[in-house]
Amino acid sequence: MKTIFTLKNAVCVATAALFVLPFNSAKAQKANPDAKMNAFIGDIMKKMTLDEKIGQLNLITSGMAITGTVTNNGVEANLKKGAIGGIFGLYGTQQVREMQELAIKNSRFKIPLIFGLDVIHGHRTIFPIPLGISTTWDMGLIEQSARIAAREATAEGLNWVFSPMVDIARDARWGRISEGSGEDPWYGGQVAQAMVKGYQGKSMTDADAVMACVKHFALYGAAEAGREYNTADMSKVAMYNYYMPPYKAAVDAGAGSFMSSFNVVDGVPATVNRWLLTDLLRKQWGFKGFVVSDYTALNEVTNHGLGDLQTVSALALKAGLDMDMVGEGFLSTLKKSLQEKKITQAEIDLACRRVLEAKYKLGLFANPYKSLDPAREKSEPMSEANRKAARTTAEHSFVLLKNDNQVLPLKKANSKIAVVGPLADNKRDMLGTWVIAGEWEKSVSVLEGIKNVVGNSSQITYAKGANITEDTAFMARLNFFGQQMVSIDKRSSDDLLEEAVKAAKKSDVIVAVVGESQSMSGESSSRADISIPESQQRMLKELAKLGKPLVIVLFNGRPLTLTWENEHASAILDVWAPGTEAGNAVGEVLFGNYNPSGKLTTTFPRSVGQIPLYYNHLNTGRPYTDGPAKFKSVYLDISNDPLYPFGYGLSYTKFSYTNLRLSKTKLKGNETLQATVTVTNTGGYAGEEVVQLYIGDPAASIARPVKELKGFQKLNFQPGERKDVTFNITPAQLKFYNSQLKYDWEAGDFIIQVGTSSSDVKTGRVNWAK
Repeated sequence: MKTIFTLKNAVCVATAALFVLPFNSAKAQKANPDAKMNAFIGDIMKKMTLDEKIGQLNLITSGMAITGTVTNNGVEANLKKGAIGGIFGLYGTQQVREMQELAIKNSRFKIPLIFGLDVIHGHRTIFPIPLGISTTWDMGLIEQSARIAAREATAEGLNWVFSPMVDIARDARWGRISEGSGEDPWYGGQVAQAMVKGYQGKSMTDADAVMACVKHFALYGAAEAGREYNTADMSKVAMYNYYMPPYKAAVDAGAGSFMSSFNVVDGVPATVNRWLLTDLLRKQWGFKGFVVSDYTALNEVTNHGLGDLQTVSALALKAGLDMDMVGEGFLSTLKKSLQEKKITQAEIDLACRRVLEAKYKLGLFANPYKSLDPAREKSEPMSEANRKAARTTAEHSFVLLKNDNQVLPLKKANSKIAVVGPLADNKRDMLGTWVIAGEWEKSVSVLEGIKNVVGNSSQITYAKGANITEDTAFMARLNFFGQQMVSIDKRSSDDLLEEAVKAAKKSDVIVAVVGESQSMSGESSSRADISIPESQQRMLKELAKLGKPLVIVLFNGRPLTLTWENEHASAILDVWAPGTEAGNAVGEVLFGNYNPSGKLTTTFPRSVGQIPLYYNHLNTGRPYTDGPAKFKSVYLDISNDPLYPFGYGLSYTKFSYTNLRLSKTKLKGNETLQATVTVTNTGGYAGEEVVQLYIGDPAASIARPVKELKGFQKLNFQPGERKDVTFNITPAQLKFYNSQLKYDWEAGDFIIQVGTSSSDVKTGRVNWAK
């Protein structure tokens, strides 16, 4: 989807006049590295009118309603008078140049615009959805995905991306769980830092660097009932320990901007929450960038019951919001609020300064057109190297959930394979959610990928088998903004099914490509029922009756309930939404050219009734025990245990864990504990294993999780190879926020666990004194 602004009056190409930077001595600059920037921006602001300052706080879009129905009018006129600070939803060197020239040539101080877009998991070359990228457990690949996205985005004139989304999510019903890194706060922080580094590169002034915008601040992933835009409510102890760490990690990585969330935090909407945006983010964490609202989030504060647009706009400014996305609450009310002394000039100046500083840090004052290179626009997006990187990342993201009797990998030669399912010969749904500039027509379907791998060496038969869904009411919600994302085949469901069964009967093995379509997860895509749609389940059940090996290739943007599938399928390969190179990556893994190494970063429930379900839960006074039990914290009808736990993922080979050794069992102060386990590849394939470290704190001043992830190592093993894997543990890994919100560790016993998943570990115990 691409929007091109059409201007009534053509604008000549011109070079922006550069400001002469005020003189600063070398000594002064060394003492304060920001002195040059501060003096430069201070000089501009002395000359700006009130209207021009307020204009810098206005982020607009036009003609491209992605996450709402509101668009902005009068763009050209507002640009000329300096009433716009940035534009999002616009890309392409010609289109960006036209808008930038309007701002530079016609505004009094030639202040450049900032151009943003939702670049979530790639720009043109689409990588796996973020939840899928997280299951690689490979920070190098994760950072590379953001670096490539930045290079492609800047090649089309962008300099700001609304990513990474670092919200911790424990409820699979929430559609935007697909856009984050799962349920663990420590691991989420590692991913957040890798993404920020990838986007912002070595220097944001570089032509191929963008400014990251960390979202959604804060607690957005904790929406009650998993329903989009819903209330989030929790104690500050829960906030600090389980939800805030990834945001803080992004600040520490130098993220240039933050986005406020739609929900309330401690009863106050995030967009007008001074404790959140100023006291915590800036004063406690030392964040130096600027904060933008989410799409019309400022206007929506009225619906939370805090007053009319003028009232909530004043609240937002005073809270620390610097830029208003789309709603124009700042643009239309701040001047009046200043006149009525509801806000101060200093508060407007501070927000304006932060926006101008972001533009300075991006190098836009020095060169507003720094990324506008038509040659790079042609060569960078969708390059062969970028597609190869996307394929590699996709392969590493796949999680093997089941593999009975080593059905996988499939044989490449002399096999008869039935490839069935509505997602098998499908390009659009390969990309997943949030692909604004992604070109689904250029993606590789699973059927194409399988044929690319096997060539003519095996017989491939295809049948659609089922529609993605046959629920017309559900389909109407999936096909938003008039787009035909999901449709029903002209053939009857019985005819589709008969064709699939016929193909399967003639084959040695069945590969069923099923799951969620592109629009079934993501923003405003919450689901109360997180099973595979009924139409596809019907097909699977008929295929299972044939008694042939049934391999499920699962597309999903969230954990799904797969109890029937787990019981009846021979193998299940979770591929999430793999991106542009989806089919090639699936083919490579199905036929053993790459041994899957992904591990889950979210817990898969047996039933939606278990949600929220997550590994690092607190214990209860009557904890769960195996088997029938009364007056315990259990369900009457199902086990407490998940179907697939956090950290879980199989391989085509086998790994054994033996002989956990602790260098000491009694420690004091800042000593270092070494935990070593022997890991052996006991199977016949080379493979990668994610060795995971968990720590439990069984006796503390507040109730603590049963275990917490505190480290991991992803290592390659040849068949038969044995390695001693060592983790160095210090008191830093024992710290938590206590009831006084003090971040520290407490002396006592600690349980050290190392293993292949959160539920399969070797355990030791130490005592650590202060």
